[in-house]
Amino acid sequence: MNVLLLGSGGREHAFAWKIRQSPSCSELYILPGNGGTAQLGKNLPGSPNDFALVKKTVLSYTIDLVLVGPEEPLILGIRDFFLLDPEISSIPIIGPSKGSAQLEGSKDFSKRFMYRNTIPTAGSRTFRKGEEELGLEYLRSHPLPIVLKADGLAAGKGVLICKTHEEAEAGFLQIIQERVFGSAGDKVVVEEFLEGIEMSLFVLSDGKSYKILPEAKDYKRIGEGDSGLNTGGMGSVSPVPFFDEELKFKINDAIIIPTLEGMREEGLDYFGFLFIGLMVENGNPYVVEYNVRMGDPETQSVLSRMEGDFLELLKATGEQKLDTIRMKVSPKFATTVVSVSGGYPGAFTKGYPITLPKLEPGSEVQYFHAGTILENGILKTNGGRVLAATALGNSLEEALMKANKASEDVHFQDQYFRKDIGKDLQP
Repeated sequence: MNVLLLGSGGREHAFAWKIRQSPSCSELYILPGNGGTAQLGKNLPGSPNDFALVKKTVLSYTIDLVLVGPEEPLILGIRDFFLLDPEISSIPIIGPSKGSAQLEGSKDFSKRFMYRNTIPTAGSRTFRKGEEELGLEYLRSHPLPIVLKADGLAAGKGVLICKTHEEAEAGFLQIIQERVFGSAGDKVVVEEFLEGIEMSLFVLSDGKSYKILPEAKDYKRIGEGDSGLNTGGMGSVSPVPFFDEELKFKINDAIIIPTLEGMREEGLDYFGFLFIGLMVENGNPYVVEYNVRMGDPETQSVLSRMEGDFLELLKATGEQKLDTIRMKVSPKFATTVVSVSGGYPGAFTKGYPITLPKLEPGSEVQYFHAGTILENGILKTNGGRVLAATALGNSLEEALMKANKASEDVHFQDQYFRKDIGKDLQP
């Protein structure tokens, strides 16, 4: 099979690494890819949001399957584009429709969807531009802390947790008037704060049946002890020690089934990966957010634990035969530690050379590139989150030790990584 993978982050490098292991993979093309994916297939220039270019690529390289990594092309409707074009409509594309992608594209849509389908989530109210006074009045009597969410996409940074009413009012106006998150802040969702432990669960659906993939916990804050600004993700751990069979049953019964059935009832059969961000409070799960693709850096940990032929899993999804596949997951722990450019998530400098050690066979360590580029054979930094070290171990402690050691062995100017990833889950 000739496979086209859309995207350029650490998630896409992990996808490419897993797909390349399949004997069914003839050629792998990545649009646009990064310095890591270039070692696994052929990087192609361009944007995944340029649907005409994607179509041309599919036809030029006789592509048999397309996997969409990032959320933006899905929210813009790339699946619908394929299905409506007779030249490419028969080519399986793994990712939900534009209608289904509203689960991530609009916080307001996802909250209303959850209320309609009695899916447990925090209470909320949405305010639109022009409703500032109404919103401020509501905030003044809202219990603390207060969660503010920009309605649209904000690169994982459109959430404010406010500890005082003054902070909430200022944040509300920054989002809706000053547009600190751009047009994503045309609506603001004001949400009650949930106490508990966060985790991420992943589902793969072919529109008829679904598989629950390994769970993970990610770490969003830039600073150790979960301090500082939100980022796209500084690390992840899988499995999550508190995720037992009872909690899995509750999540499946109260969240996964109502979500997929609710989509179907609204004429939006869900197709592809679904990320469910959860808060577990006193053993009960609540949905914090939906994403319509795999997470980053959770994908690196999750795929490292998935055994078997990943491309066959994708192929079965495309053919709506997911129920014929038996999925096997390693009992080992996988941990991912992300190295970022100094200054991230604020201003940072690109173009620094990166030195990577040679990995020993059997080390169970992988480097997954995110913001890297190959220039004249030299690997350089090309983003805020540069790369991640992912390690497998027989215990959480062993996996963390390996991932941290692998991160210490990476060198580029102003490199920073958190040394406390997963420490909160240790006994």
